[in-house]
Amino acid sequence: MLKFVSRRLLSSLIILIVISATVFIIFNYLPFDPARLACGKHCTPEIVSGNRHRLGLDVSWWMQWWEYLKGIFVGRTYGQGAAMFTCPAPAFGYSFNQHACVSTILASALPVTVSLAIGAFIMWMFLGVGLGVISARFRNTWIDRASNIFVLVGTSLPTFISGLLILLFIVLKFNLISPLDLGQWHSPLTAPWEWFTSFFWPWLSLALIYAATYTRFTRSNVIETSSEDFIRTARAKGVSERKVLWKHTLRPALAPILTIAGLDFAGLLGGAIITEQIFQLPGLGRLTLQAALQDYDLPIIVSTTILAATFVVVANLIVDLAYAFLDPRIRVK
Repeated sequence: MLKFVSRRLLSSLIILIVISATVFIIFNYLPFDPARLACGKHCTPEIVSGNRHRLGLDVSWWMQWWEYLKGIFVGRTYGQGAAMFTCPAPAFGYSFNQHACVSTILASALPVTVSLAIGAFIMWMFLGVGLGVISARFRNTWIDRASNIFVLVGTSLPTFISGLLILLFIVLKFNLISPLDLGQWHSPLTAPWEWFTSFFWPWLSLALIYAATYTRFTRSNVIETSSEDFIRTARAKGVSERKVLWKHTLRPALAPILTIAGLDFAGLLGGAIITEQIFQLPGLGRLTLQAALQDYDLPIIVSTTILAATFVVVANLIVDLAYAFLDPRIRVK
């Protein structure tokens, strides 16, 4: 097991290094000059040159990449003399548009996205997996047909449609949330009820389409596993249907769901752009969209891109380790 974990950790580290280098190569050849974008309206070649030096853009892309990696662990200093300033570790660059270290900006947006991702994940797992198991257990009954209708409706509605419908015809029509409260961040530690009420409808908007997919996937897996030989053997021994379902069927049936669940959750951590924009949540998705379309803030775009990729790689690593725990044959392979 230790050898398996070591291989997975090493491969994940290599993937993250390659991703970060690739991102720097891509953004290095974009037709934008961050030094010119940061100099404002009264822009002169001297100001552009000074900004380029302060941002560390007057060196090759691989030196910029190396300084970026070092800054994550030890912090980074920009400029010289009286104009020198420091971003403490983990330093992801400096945004001249917002006049703040990117790590500070990310720290204010990340709790919002984490709250959205965790809440939606819990909601769609309980709803989707639970409804899928019930649908498989009562196959070809009215319960199964009702779940099929839910799957059809859920998979037919994109997130931006379901989010707008929830916002316009449920939240605002019945005054469940004041329009002035949209986009307000409340900490679950200091204001748990306000945090719950402000995130419940975004959770529901995201969970609907995921829950529909997981319902269909869980139902098919449970039905397929129920026809295996070891399930028939358990029934032949007189094991009750409840015990067959919970002890013998669910563990192998739900193992494949672990893969898509981990990657879907990592994708949300990278920023649920549409949902955050609809409900005006100041998370990573909305931050990235604003940096890309309005501010052209390349340090933020680079950092959020690498951060989103890191979430996916780490989630994939966790899924691999969980799979190895559930199925020892994977460790042998």
